Amino acid sequence: MRKVLRWLLALTVFIGTLSTAGAATAAQSEPTDIKDRLLSIPGMSLVQEKPYPGYRYFVLDYTQPIDHRHPRRGTFQQRITVLHKDTSRPTVFYTSGYNVSTTPSRSEPTRIADANQVSLEYRFFTPSRPAPADWSKLDIWQAASDQHRVYRALKSVYSANWLATGGSKGGMTATYYERFYPRDMDGVVAYVAPNDVVNDEDSAYDRFFAHVGTKECRDRLNAVQREALVRREPLEEKYARYAAEKGYTFTTIGGLDRAYEAVVLDYVWGFWQYSLLADCATVPAKAATASDDEIWNSVDTISGFSAYTDQGLEQYTPYYYQAGTQLGAPTIHFPAVEGKLIRYGYQPPRNFVPRSIPMRFHPRAMRDVDTWVRHHATHMLFVYGQNDPWGSERFRLGAGARDSYVFTAPGLNHGANVAALVPSQKDLATARILKWAGVASQAVQAVQANPAAARPLARYDARLDDRDTEREPAPRP
Repeated sequence: MRKVLRWLLALTVFIGTLSTAGAATAAQSEPTDIKDRLLSIPGMSLVQEKPYPGYRYFVLDYTQPIDHRHPRRGTFQQRITVLHKDTSRPTVFYTSGYNVSTTPSRSEPTRIADANQVSLEYRFFTPSRPAPADWSKLDIWQAASDQHRVYRALKSVYSANWLATGGSKGGMTATYYERFYPRDMDGVVAYVAPNDVVNDEDSAYDRFFAHVGTKECRDRLNAVQREALVRREPLEEKYARYAAEKGYTFTTIGGLDRAYEAVVLDYVWGFWQYSLLADCATVPAKAATASDDEIWNSVDTISGFSAYTDQGLEQYTPYYYQAGTQLGAPTIHFPAVEGKLIRYGYQPPRNFVPRSIPMRFHPRAMRDVDTWVRHHATHMLFVYGQNDPWGSERFRLGAGARDSYVFTAPGLNHGANVAALVPSQKDLATARILKWAGVASQAVQAVQANPAAARPLARYDARLDDRDTEREPAPRP
């Protein structure tokens, strides 16, 4: 009996020794440097590492299926960046909905939670475009599935809580991701995200433009817009010279005349999207007596005469394709301008995408997302600007939403954020972000019970955090 016991004891020690040795070998083989850990992920490759104090910053490519339903039918390289703080910190998953910047920066939730940040370029924006490009694979589910694969790939490295965030089309992207993969993120912060549920019903925009700001400001803007159409002939001659000088062409939209009117009709929208009420002082006070150059310069500064050239449209073909197939696009009226001055009106996205790319609108896509948000939103925060036209059609919460909020920053435009909210909402939003990120106790004891004590965990950094809303030369979200 003793021999049997001695034999069992020896066997146990032997197995324990093997297990310890195996664990030690595994520990030795597992990379510890963050760059090595990232590059050990299958499909991940390094484009560039850039130094930044207190962080490691990587520009990477990640191999993605062109079609997540049929992953064996080809792949493409999707650009991502990683602003690495520490693997023990939470991670913010940021999307702009467009190209990804390769300059280090922090989104607001990243600073609030003192988090790592993973930023993803939206599929079909170059260089993240399959070749050849099958445009039918550019939809919100495929894009959400891109995010899901990146999250799953990086979760083993960044195992703490994750939040999704983005502004405008990026806020839409974060919302769609949550709709299709609601178990991935611990919270969502969506800034100024439009929600065009019924594409053909846009009266909310007309009501917005009838009351935004002050009557004096609205009258100034309307007068300049009208005057630019009254002076169409001389200003189009100037436009033709400008285009010839720059080498601009107008094949996609169908001619200089269409492009000119599109730019002019964007003028009022563009002002409110990117400017504040105080900026009305920069608008010509008496349009009828202003010079041609004054009218031209005001329209060019706000709308951008390059916007609807072939060269201006090319970068944003993926956005216009999505607007014309799923996202929807606004159509507004111009009561301050006589109908005889308007030849085309607000043109549809089809006019901004090369005819070689087929498009068909799917009206159920946005209704599905809207219904899901109303009934199932959990740990979601939507922030809008009071004077931002894109907020006219916004996400709203229904009875089924849990721990979710829709806040509006007074007087703000398309750059609205948590910091610009009224104090009570700002405190609550900050507290919820900290809670969702799993770091509330690091901000203040019992922060849930005392939201007013919640503050961003990371110190302000002008280089990382001073990112003004990028002015696009057209009213894109």
